Amino acid sequence: MQLNKGKYGPENKALFSEAQQNEMWQLQTIIPAATRPPYNTHFNGYGLGWFLNDVKGFKQVSHTGGLEGNVTQVTLLPELQLGIVVLTNQQEGAAFTAITNTIKDSYLGISAQDYVTLYHNRIKANVATADKVTEEVWATVAKNKKDKVKTDWKSIIGTYKDNWFGTIELSEKKGKIYFQSKRSPQLAGEVFFYKSGNLVVKWNNAFFNADAHLFLENDASGKTIGIKMKPISDLTDFSYDFQDLDFKRVN
Repeated sequence: MQLNKGKYGPENKALFSEAQQNEMWQLQTIIPAATRPPYNTHFNGYGLGWFLNDVKGFKQVSHTGGLEGNVTQVTLLPELQLGIVVLTNQQEGAAFTAITNTIKDSYLGISAQDYVTLYHNRIKANVATADKVTEEVWATVAKNKKDKVKTDWKSIIGTYKDNWFGTIELSEKKGKIYFQSKRSPQLAGEVFFYKSGNLVVKWNNAFFNADAHLFLENDASGKTIGIKMKPISDLTDFSYDFQDLDFKRVN
């Protein structure tokens, strides 16, 4: 259907028009492009629901998706009438990229290369770097706990709201501090002191792989009036959007 201008089935019924498809495939947000072999990409960006760029002079339309335990990718090269759909039962995006690029390169006349080994080595290096960062954070948290570093939790606990995400609550239960999102109930976990003005949260669901920093904004009296967030690991999936959240105290 995407390669048939919105039409599908033996009767060529139209789900959307060619004009609507052209609009979906127009750049709305520009993303920096890396012009280097083998694809020599000159433009890169996001349209209406699609990533858009060029590879070896051909327009490429793509998107990825996923849930816990699976990730997927759809790639279209309309001028070649080529569509590649990769469904995987694991959570590493490099897998679908390796498969997609291997197929795509055969159509573009690009010499075959071992993408599996290439991405394996790249991921191994990235994971080692990210693990070093996260290990330092949790080692510091453990040391703080061992040294019985005192934190004024009473000035921190409360209800906070981000205009887009909604409310979260930091509360005390049996001597421990917990983060709980109202709109996303699974986004819950224990909060720990890391550094002055900087807490960290470990989510109850370890499969998130998205433990995060909580940066505190305090008023003159030392009471926390705002919280911003950032993932601890650079490998945290971008879709958590922690960096875009700006919580303000409401209670």
